[in-house]
Amino acid sequence: MFQALIAEDSKPILRNLKALIQTSGLPIQVAAAATNGEEALEFCQHNAIDILITDIRMPKMDGLTLIDQAKKINTKLKVVLISGYNDFEYTRKAINLQVCDYLLKPVERSQMMEVMERVVAQLEEEHHTESSVFDGILDPSSSRLMKLEPAFFEHSKLLWVVRKQIFTPLSDHWNSEIIKLRLTEALEGHPFWLFPTQDPLQLLILTNASFIEGHNYNMNIMEIIHNCFVTLGLDVSIACSSRSVVPKKIPESYREISQTLKEQLNFSKPILLDVSLPLHIQQASQEEIDRLGDNYTGMIQRLQKDRFLLQLSEQLSKWQQADLPVAQLERFVSRLVGAFESSANPHTEWKNWAVLEQARKLFEQSSYADFCSELLAFSGECFDSLLTSNKKSGNELFMKIDEHLRTNLYAQVSMSDLSTKFHVSSSYISRIVKKYSQNTFVHHYLDLKIREARRLMETNPDMKIKELSDALCFHDQHYFSKVFKEYVGCSPSEYKAAIPFKPQDV
Repeated sequence: MFQALIAEDSKPILRNLKALIQTSGLPIQVAAAATNGEEALEFCQHNAIDILITDIRMPKMDGLTLIDQAKKINTKLKVVLISGYNDFEYTRKAINLQVCDYLLKPVERSQMMEVMERVVAQLEEEHHTESSVFDGILDPSSSRLMKLEPAFFEHSKLLWVVRKQIFTPLSDHWNSEIIKLRLTEALEGHPFWLFPTQDPLQLLILTNASFIEGHNYNMNIMEIIHNCFVTLGLDVSIACSSRSVVPKKIPESYREISQTLKEQLNFSKPILLDVSLPLHIQQASQEEIDRLGDNYTGMIQRLQKDRFLLQLSEQLSKWQQADLPVAQLERFVSRLVGAFESSANPHTEWKNWAVLEQARKLFEQSSYADFCSELLAFSGECFDSLLTSNKKSGNELFMKIDEHLRTNLYAQVSMSDLSTKFHVSSSYISRIVKKYSQNTFVHHYLDLKIREARRLMETNPDMKIKELSDALCFHDQHYFSKVFKEYVGCSPSEYKAAIPFKPQDV
């Protein structure tokens, strides 16, 4: 919504102009109305205005002087001049002041709409051009709502990239508005801009380059910013560059700082990083990851599940004590995923898993212990799939599971029992049953039992409901009746009563 200020000494005309704008349907809000130039200028000095609609002749300060002074405050201000005079001298001065358009009194609706539509079109085009500086960086939802004042583009900027520390819980305080309030207090009135980025775990903070002049060193400011997050209970790492950039260079600088931060992050503790200083590249970590990747790839290819999981568990424990960069941990997991994919049979069901998405979510865990647990479980499932694909297809496995369940309707079979019998994990059995029966394991097994109960009622009508319940291992007649009604639509008694009577052969 664009903000408009109307300056007109005639109150009837002022009311008319205000009503025309408010009923225009255009994205314009009348922020204020002034009856003289001085009053209008004072409002401009304390408020952000996009459009100034002003009469030429007003008391205390005329319209042309007001335009001249207001343009010094906001060089991109759009001005619409209202006049009852067709005066060449006024027109010449207005051209020099870069007036956007003119309205002649009495102002008619059609004339007003035509002029204001042109003004809005210019503002929207400029807004799109300015906000495009952040294309590919900011969260699209916030980018669409973003409106930057002209003063933003008049100064070079310092960038601060803030990233939520990996393997820490996500807090309600990870909220732009809450963080902005804390930063406003800490930065003591210095202008700053806070933006959510396309990465939900990363924020971009901008300050004017002049901000650094009041501090001994760039790291001092970074510590101030970091303390704001600490007081909110947020663990973050921050990277910046002491080299300021003009606004149009923000995307390039952001990507450089962001990439360097990701390369230097470790999961044991937060870091504060000035990327303009020499950085330590941990070459040894890269070499270790390559060596370990080769070792674990070999175990995957040889289907050595138990050995793989044991060694992986030990390795993850070692890394907990070291400052391993997160980038190297991601690289290691990527190597594992690639090895599982390349080892899979082209027709295996494992190919249909959203494996990369599963691997990515491993890094969203709220603790390193949870990450380790999930990575081991993920690897175990991948092995189960590889092992199963070497013996039978998913459909073959389901047929065997289904056959086993049908022959054990008078017993109680659990997924753990099936896991032991077929040498695959319970989670893999759950996925296979869901895929081929369109039901969860529990629902599929109960459906088979209820079908058997119906058959028994039809072939043996004298059998009591409790006897049916006990025979099919429900152990509770009321629970059996509840499940039966859920699957059949009526109670066991109602179902029996509806079975046609068949006289015994004589």
